[in-house]
Amino acid sequence: LWEAPGKVLHDAVCNHLNLVEGDYFGLEFPDHKKMMHVVVKFVVKFFPPDHAQLQEELTRYLFALQVKQDLAQGRLTCNDTSTALLISHIVQSEIGDFDETIDREHLAKNKYIPQQEALEDKIMEFHRNHMGQTPAESDFQLLEIARRLEMYGIRLHPAKDREGTKINLAVANTGILVFQGHTKINAFNWAKVRKLSFKRKRFLIKLRPDVNSSFQDTLEFLMASRDFCKSFWKICVEHHAFFRLFEEPKPKPKPVLFSRGSSFRFSGRTQKQVLDYVKEGGHKKKHSKIRSIRSLTAQPSEQHTEVPKQVSDVDESLDAAAVQSCQQGKELKASMEDTGQHKSPSLKKSPKEGRKVDGAVVSAVEEEEEAATDRMQQNRPQSQQPSTGSLTGSPHLSELSINSQGGPSVANMSLSPNLSPDAKQSSPLISPLLNDPSCIRTEEEEEVKKKRFPTEKAYFIAKEVATTERTYLKDLEVITSWFQSAVSKEDCMPETLKNLIFSNFEPLHKFHTGFLKEIEQRLALWEGRSNAHIKGGHQRIGDVMLKNIQSMKQLTIHLWKHDEILTELENGIKNSRKLETFCRDFELQKVCYLPLNTFLLRPLHRLMHYKQIMERLCKHYPPNHTDFRDSRAALAEITEMVAQLHGNMIKMENFQKLHELKKDLIGIDNLVIPGREFIRLGSLSKLSGKGLQQRMFFLFNDVLLYTSRGLTASNQFKVHGHLPLYGMTIEDSEEEWGVPHCLTLRGQQQSIIVAASTRAEMDKWIEDIQMAIDLAEKSSDPAPELLASSPPDNKSPDETTVDQESEDDLSASRTSLERQSPHRGNTTVHVCWHRNTSVSMIDFSIAVENQLSGNLLRKFKNSNGWQKLWVVFTNFCMFFYKSHQDNHPLASLPLLGYSLTIPSESENIHKDYVFKLHFKSHVYYFRAESEYTFERWMEVIRSATSSALRTRALSHREPHTY
Repeated sequence: LWEAPGKVLHDAVCNHLNLVEGDYFGLEFPDHKKMMHVVVKFVVKFFPPDHAQLQEELTRYLFALQVKQDLAQGRLTCNDTSTALLISHIVQSEIGDFDETIDREHLAKNKYIPQQEALEDKIMEFHRNHMGQTPAESDFQLLEIARRLEMYGIRLHPAKDREGTKINLAVANTGILVFQGHTKINAFNWAKVRKLSFKRKRFLIKLRPDVNSSFQDTLEFLMASRDFCKSFWKICVEHHAFFRLFEEPKPKPKPVLFSRGSSFRFSGRTQKQVLDYVKEGGHKKKHSKIRSIRSLTAQPSEQHTEVPKQVSDVDESLDAAAVQSCQQGKELKASMEDTGQHKSPSLKKSPKEGRKVDGAVVSAVEEEEEAATDRMQQNRPQSQQPSTGSLTGSPHLSELSINSQGGPSVANMSLSPNLSPDAKQSSPLISPLLNDPSCIRTEEEEEVKKKRFPTEKAYFIAKEVATTERTYLKDLEVITSWFQSAVSKEDCMPETLKNLIFSNFEPLHKFHTGFLKEIEQRLALWEGRSNAHIKGGHQRIGDVMLKNIQSMKQLTIHLWKHDEILTELENGIKNSRKLETFCRDFELQKVCYLPLNTFLLRPLHRLMHYKQIMERLCKHYPPNHTDFRDSRAALAEITEMVAQLHGNMIKMENFQKLHELKKDLIGIDNLVIPGREFIRLGSLSKLSGKGLQQRMFFLFNDVLLYTSRGLTASNQFKVHGHLPLYGMTIEDSEEEWGVPHCLTLRGQQQSIIVAASTRAEMDKWIEDIQMAIDLAEKSSDPAPELLASSPPDNKSPDETTVDQESEDDLSASRTSLERQSPHRGNTTVHVCWHRNTSVSMIDFSIAVENQLSGNLLRKFKNSNGWQKLWVVFTNFCMFFYKSHQDNHPLASLPLLGYSLTIPSESENIHKDYVFKLHFKSHVYYFRAESEYTFERWMEVIRSATSSALRTRALSHREPHTY
């Protein structure tokens, strides 16, 4: 053993612990060659940006032990509140639920930090909030808090800069960091570093040339000795390789004559290889040894210490849920990154059954290099508590592809980091179900099928009526079947509200069920699939549309009620905690793939779709066509209905959006007030004393809010401040601060400096903020209603320097600790946060018009076969199903930030009607069945991938005339 390399001992420890993800760990020992007795410690070596990348509960437990040790040794420095919260989770993990007597005894015997006595009351106060939290959940929350701290995983290496100033160097997953004491003063991301080297005691960082940077090409630091310098250089080489490379670098061949420089290379799997290995099930899972390890590490003197029995099995913690396959009855085990879901109950069964199903199909979330990750929250025993925040200064998350709900019914999502700019990611759309080989169509099968169908454009317009009607009917059933069934089993809704909702939705559902049948029968005749001997007269749709639109006018009385329905439901939720909880739980079911109140607006949106379809049909037909007169009459009827209800719809959309945003925010109680209109939301970087930090901004017609991701189990954004728009001015500040796309927003009481990600984003914000300022100036009430619970602005009126905003989210809001309710994680707000973009109310209005459903063939960048999927496009997002009969989506792809193009010759697609969706390293090809459907998909997706300027949007909404 004395002759064996350290790797043998490391591997032996990992095997003994049954530790699958041992690559994150290393052996630590004193660097003294002449010591007789050397203590070797098994420690965390590589700290990923998010513990969500750790797949195994055992790995997270060992990371939690490392945090505990770093606290005790003074390595993990933070403020008292953060320290107390960290220790409270450790205590919960060790002794279980809060008991004041037991807590005091335990804290007296166990010292987690020096001078712990001063914090004991605060520790117990936090511990009281963790009732029912399992050890696995405590580990998860401990790491969630720790990873946001500046000193998490930091190992300081003393050095001096060129001026002789004492500093500390450190290396992290993002690159090289420079500290003065325990304060980070600089960072050099791997993307900026061209070369790392050392010469004797000098450590050298050669940077890539950057016109915007004031740094020299080569930075030089002096360390204590050559050995210290070389040791730090090796650590940097290993971190770079582990976090940035796809695979272990190959060793350089030894030179025949002379060797120059060190031949040291990183050996072992990279993080990408570790994630792929675990994700693909390369290891055969055994039961984790975590239970026995926990009992070994428990304090022997602690009488009350016991390990709670609720230790999640490894497979459970990774949500290996069963999924419904395309062959009926067949089930597949979900992979760790792409989990599946149980077959949903039929409509005749209670939709409440859906609550009992833990597995939800979730497509993988992938992240950009040097960025933090974000996961949907869930709050259920024996499940991991996903993280909620993103690291300060890492505002650019790339891929978010998520299921349509957060909370109890959502499986954990495993995260794959984009480890290099060209990383070949596992796709967000991969899941066992969506990649079942038996579901992939052959080319011949598709070609034969295509030949059977008519080719005229009018047929495909008629087919669009049918495909979108199927989705609309399913959306109505969310209310009339699933919601109604759930309401009938719970005593939470007043009878008057029940009658108001269902008496106005049931007639719509009944009517559109018959309407869809008529359309499908007409299409069957048109295609020759039914009564094929009947010739002529069936290659039209205008007559069916005219008849049904005329009948629809009789239902207008119900459509007028939808304003009242939306208002009364929100009032009921506001006045009844029981109803609020019920609606929130229903919204977390898989069938409710959009916010609940969105479904209440669907009937009004559908009228606009009919109008658009009839406009296209009338534009296509020549005036002498047999179907033109009916189509023109149908267009006139639906245009009249839309005109009558349009003002009501605009008012309802704003009301709905305000209530949807209210769920995403904490620190504000009265967002929804009469006269307030939503204008734009999106991600901007805010300049503070700590540099540029990502913030989420919400612009209304009277006020601008800015928020950050807080430590909340409910996945919400915490309001940091608000700026009234009355009297505000906008100034271009690029030259003053040296930051691209930078603005100063100068209010009467406070000024803030913000930067957009691109010039286009900056222009959108300037246009909308200026519009909002103009509206506020014309308002009769210059002072907006103050936002309750918002932090007060203590700035003096003349303060225009960089805002010294507090980052202490842990202590800033008790509500963030009190509201431990789950919350859906795929709202537009979250997507904008990840993609560093913004959307306006006009974009939302355009999105309402641009909805589409139908079959598409999908292919990944590096795959051969095309797979047929039913796709629903709505709310800037593609939702994927195996067939139109499925009750809920299997995966989704939010498209904000994506680019839409046609494949080039070099991509070797060689098929007609193919479009390409592309975001960073994520590439998907989709194939439509005809030129018309191809153009329609291009049209609706373009509306989501390129958000509108106000001027363009206003012209877009002008109606066609004939």
